[in-house]
Amino acid sequence: MTIEPLATDFSVCKVTDYSLVEMESPFVFTASIDIERSLVCPTEFVPENATNCENGWKAFRIVGTLDFSLIGIIANITKLLAERKIGVFVVSTFDTDYMLVKQEDLDTAVAVMVRSGYEVI
Repeated sequence: MTIEPLATDFSVCKVTDYSLVEMESPFVFTASIDIERSLVCPTEFVPENATNCENGWKAFRIVGTLDFSLIGIIANITKLLAERKIGVFVVSTFDTDYMLVKQEDLDTAVAVMVRSGYEVI
């Protein structure tokens, strides 16, 4: 399995609404539920109406299309990182999964994945 670190700095935010979100910029993830609206986006695109925001995230993309029938890929990787006390925030699109780790954990996360047999490009 190949994992691609992304150069972009990310933020995880709460927003009042999505009116100020740069929806056409790459790597915008939203979730709207009955009690909150969340946003993951490049730090440079954090909207002014973010009510709470945590900066300092880096992301990895699982390269290739992950079929819904594939089981345990994210669980295996997050288990490896959890064993090293590295927290992970996961977001997904229809075809692709992304794992975010705090900037200060990036080098350790890469080393853990490489030692565990993942190709990090």
